[in-house]
Amino acid sequence: MMSQTDLSPQEIIDPESDSAELAIPLAPEPAPAQAKPAWWTRVRLDKIALFVASIFLFVLAIMLMKEGAGDLTPLVINHLAVDNALNSLGFGWLAAYLLMSGSPVAAAALTFLEAGAINRLAAFMMINGSRLGASFIVLFIGFIYVLRGRDRANSLSMGLLSFAVTGTIHLFGIGLGLLMLEGQWLDWFQPQGGVLLASLLGLVFDPFVRLAQEWLPRWGLFVAGLGIIMVSFNFFDRCLPEMALKESQVGHVSRLVYRPWVMFLLGAAVTLISMSVSISLSILVPLSHRGFVRRENVIPYIMGANVTTFIDTLLAAMLLDNPAAFTIVLVEIVSITVVAGLILSTIYQPYQRAMLSFVGWVTANHWHLTIFMIGLLLVPLGLLLL
Repeated sequence: MMSQTDLSPQEIIDPESDSAELAIPLAPEPAPAQAKPAWWTRVRLDKIALFVASIFLFVLAIMLMKEGAGDLTPLVINHLAVDNALNSLGFGWLAAYLLMSGSPVAAAALTFLEAGAINRLAAFMMINGSRLGASFIVLFIGFIYVLRGRDRANSLSMGLLSFAVTGTIHLFGIGLGLLMLEGQWLDWFQPQGGVLLASLLGLVFDPFVRLAQEWLPRWGLFVAGLGIIMVSFNFFDRCLPEMALKESQVGHVSRLVYRPWVMFLLGAAVTLISMSVSISLSILVPLSHRGFVRRENVIPYIMGANVTTFIDTLLAAMLLDNPAAFTIVLVEIVSITVVAGLILSTIYQPYQRAMLSFVGWVTANHWHLTIFMIGLLLVPLGLLLL
């Protein structure tokens, strides 16, 4: 006679049951599928509010800077000596250092142009200087990584590469842009409806401007507008969705980073969405440090970012309803696009080797890095004093 322990689990009879049927274990019920939340539950109302606030503050800042720029004209011409192309380039460069952003400086250049403090050539050069100064921000983030004990060459390489690529394409872009400005190649192209847009904006923002005029001197309006426009960019940065690069996605990304034109379009798209070259380039530092991207793969990305970084400046020109301001920004976009396209199509490999060699030289030792950092200060300062 078999004991109960000799029986298989399927043959064990429930001792509390009067039935002689075998107790067959039941299969576990499948877990109910979780319903996908409705799209409206995923909408971040706080980010939408930040976006609306950033646009409102941006427009208000342009209006205030426009009203206050006139009183700063003597300061710009007489005391800052911004009276030629090289002075303007150095002034925009140093101003971007001080503000840690190039976009407010570019907007200031357009308001100075509107007020008659500088001419078209000076405004064009000041905007170029603001782009060179803005590229320093990526290098600054690399320094923070070095201070945190990270490898110097790996942390600084993206900032150095951003500065080198930005500097070279703008150097060639300045030459082409000057030809386009002098030849008035793009003066014929102007957006329609500028007067109507200015009238509509006046109805909304004129009360705020008049209120500010009651409390601030005229020059204070410009300073207040400069501060507000920086706040607006900060709000816009915070309303962007948080993006995380998962390890499973690295394989898909790695197949794209070796295609220069794909990276060029990616850099242009990220900067267009974020409206900030500082954001689109700064993300390269942690991605490079984690090994997601390599230095030689991001050169086209930096080129693309330098094309669409003018989107906020173009918006400022449209808000000012100044044909000369719009033409200057359009020339900036076209000239940088042409230069970047020619490099990618013709001499990309030699250009890539030259940029990487420069980065390698700067990061080779402390003396090279010191010389480079001193040059970052002395060059724009020397241009301003010429």
